[in-house]
Amino acid sequence: MAYLGEDIKKLGFGLMRLPQKDDVIDVEQVKEMVDLFLDAGFTYFDTAWAYAGSEDAIRQALVERYPRERFLLATKNAAWSNCKTKEEAMAQFDTSLKQTGAGYFDFYLLHNLGEGRTHFFDDFDLWNWVQEKKQAGLVKHVGFSFHSTPGELDAILTAHPEMEFVQLQINYADWENPAIQSRACYEVARKHGKPVIIMEPVKGGMLATPPESVEKILKAAEPDSSAASWGIRFAAGLEGVITVLSGMSNVEQMKDNLSYMKDFQGLTEEEKRTLKEAQEELSRIPLVPCTSCNYCAKVCPKNIGISGSFTAMNYLTLYGNKDAALHQENWLVGGHGKKSAAECVKCGKCEEVCPQHIAIRENLEKVTKELLNK
Repeated sequence: MAYLGEDIKKLGFGLMRLPQKDDVIDVEQVKEMVDLFLDAGFTYFDTAWAYAGSEDAIRQALVERYPRERFLLATKNAAWSNCKTKEEAMAQFDTSLKQTGAGYFDFYLLHNLGEGRTHFFDDFDLWNWVQEKKQAGLVKHVGFSFHSTPGELDAILTAHPEMEFVQLQINYADWENPAIQSRACYEVARKHGKPVIIMEPVKGGMLATPPESVEKILKAAEPDSSAASWGIRFAAGLEGVITVLSGMSNVEQMKDNLSYMKDFQGLTEEEKRTLKEAQEELSRIPLVPCTSCNYCAKVCPKNIGISGSFTAMNYLTLYGNKDAALHQENWLVGGHGKKSAAECVKCGKCEEVCPQHIAIRENLEKVTKELLNK
C-alpha cells in the first residue's frame, strides 16, 4: 500500500549504526549494503544531521553512485542540540544538503521531540520554516520523530495537523511497556490519521538476542529464522506503517533482513500467535513495575532519577547487557539532570506517593549494587 503518494516497501535502511573499520565508517561495506538493498527493490534510507559521519557516508555510497530518482532519502533536524538561535537550527538543513549532496530530501523530520526538547522547535518556529522548505521544493514530506508520552504526542499532533507522518519507537517488547507505551503512541498517531515510520523494531539490537526463554519460543516456531526477524515483522505487520527502519551494521544483517522482507505480505495467524506467546513470556520476567508517572520525582529531596534508574535496571534484567543498561541510566538519569540511585537517603517519601506501591528504596539499592557497582 502506498502512503503519501510514495510506493515504499516495508523495510527502510537506518543509517545510525553503519559498519565501522578502524573507528570510522566502512564506506566500502556500506556501498555493498546499498547495492543489495536497491537490487532487492527497497528505496528508503534514513540518516540525520546528528548521526556522526552518516550523511557523508551515504553521499559516497548512494547519492554519488545512483540516479536521484532511484531512492528516497530522509534526514532530521535536532534543534535542541547546542542550538542557541533559530539561525543555528536552520543551518543544520544546509549542512545536511551539503553532506548528502542529495539536492533535496524526500522526507525531512524534526528530530526527537518530547520532554524538554519540543520547545526548541516552537521557540525557533521551525514548524513554519520547514513548510517553507517544502514549498521551495527542497523537502517533499514533513514529519517528526518522537520519544515521550501519548499525551504529549496527542498535543503536538493537535497543534500541528500539517505534519504528514510520525516516526515512533515500536517493537513487540515495548508494545505494552508502561514506561515507553509503544501501542498507545501508535494509536494516537492513527487517531490523527498519520502514517507511521517505525524505528527501533529490534530495540537497538536487544531483540536480536532476547531473553533465553523468549528465544526458545521463537526458535521452536521457526528454527531457521533469526530472532531479529520477529521484531521487524511484528512492526511491519501493523496497519498504517510507511516503512520499518532497521539499523543494519554489516552485510550479513542486510542479507538476513532482505531474505524475509523482500516478499513480506503481513503476519500469518501462526506468526501472530508466536509473537503473542513471546510477549507473554516477557511479561513473566520479574521487572520493577514502574510506569514512569514520576510522582516520586516530585517529592524526592535528592532529585534522584528514580524512573530512569528502574528502566535501566529492567534492561539489565531482561537482556543481561550491562553496557546497554548503563547507557540508559546515563541518558535517563544524568542526561535529564537527575542524581544517581546511590544518592538515596532512604527517607521513604517516594513510596508514600507511588501508585504502583513499589518498594522504591529497596530497588534503588539494587540498582546501586548490581548496575552501578557502588
